[in-house]
Amino acid sequence: MKTIDELLQDGVEGKRVFVRADLNVPLDGTTITDDGRIRAVAPTIAKLAAAGAKVIVASHLGRPKGAPDPRFSLAPAATRLGEILGKQVTFATDTVGDSAKATVAALANGEVTLLENLRFNAGETSKDDAERGAFADALAELADIYVGDGFGAVHRKHASVFDLPARLPHAAGDLIATEVGVLKKLTEDVARPYVVVLGGAKVSDKLGVIDNLLEKADRILIGGGMSYTFLKAKGHEVGISLLQEDQIPVCLEYLARAEKRGVEFVLPVDVLVSADFPDLKTKAPANPELVASDAIPADKEGLDIGPKTRELYASKLADAGTVFWNGPMGVFEHPDYANGTKAVAQGLLDSSAFTVVGGGDSAAAVRLLGFDENAFGHISTGGGASLEYLEGKTLPGLAALED
Repeated sequence: MKTIDELLQDGVEGKRVFVRADLNVPLDGTTITDDGRIRAVAPTIAKLAAAGAKVIVASHLGRPKGAPDPRFSLAPAATRLGEILGKQVTFATDTVGDSAKATVAALANGEVTLLENLRFNAGETSKDDAERGAFADALAELADIYVGDGFGAVHRKHASVFDLPARLPHAAGDLIATEVGVLKKLTEDVARPYVVVLGGAKVSDKLGVIDNLLEKADRILIGGGMSYTFLKAKGHEVGISLLQEDQIPVCLEYLARAEKRGVEFVLPVDVLVSADFPDLKTKAPANPELVASDAIPADKEGLDIGPKTRELYASKLADAGTVFWNGPMGVFEHPDYANGTKAVAQGLLDSSAFTVVGGGDSAAAVRLLGFDENAFGHISTGGGASLEYLEGKTLPGLAALED
């Protein structure tokens, strides 16, 4: 795949360069609560602008239903991107309509504009090739060159990710190149012991990656809501904790495979529980109760790993050569249930391993809990894309960038 540096060698001055970014940031109303994804793609945009390109940035945000929805406007992202770049970023109020055409036409060399949410057009996410292709055709009319740098979207067969690169000369941005390089370190010639830490709400979201990594990892540590399905599979009472009953047979299969292959499969030994889910707005004291993981009361919900589990997981990370972490250990947004996630993050920092934080909630937790992002080996911008890569799947957005 062609790199952005090779693209710059060919010259981009005066060229309209379409950058497919991932600016899918969390919003509280119109306030961005975590700008990590904007900061991650800003260097690519700045590099193109400095080379005299007319930079057209495009992204999705949230899941609008193929029509404009003010709740998912990218206007706040345009403002924040401008602050990060230190220059004005104009904003088109549509994707391929009159505003987009006029805004792009007005660009001078070195200037940057951001189009409105791509998913305001049904063609972006359509499963119909013709409808998706028609939207890609309209986007292609706005640009001369395509740069893919939205790693968080490369696992989607969407118009701006998959179809548009086929219509324009294309290259991979620095962010995608970095992400792919890191993922290769997790799949090829891995420094051992290789420890995988998986959390988050649903075990079904991680089945594919567990299936694949059972053949590669030395240890798999499980936390978060997904751990309760594994605990149930082992015959333990899990109360009103998150549970996917239909996944219990798969969990049993994975536990058996891990034992057969000699992979350490580590589950919580103690958990913090409560009968009430904490108020994440006011963060009022939640008064959690500490219980053994095989003694969760029938009327209580597990909301974080306990101190013995935190100590256990830290010990399992201490001698690691490589660590991949995806998913929090509990409801990290509330201080009473954040210590498990904190312990895992600190365990990564305390080890001498090459550490990768696999995007999504894990990356948000690192920032929310006050850790230095630069202290980790890599913080990914694409949770779903990272997981699918580690599952061994072909990612449409990466395939589209291949020459």
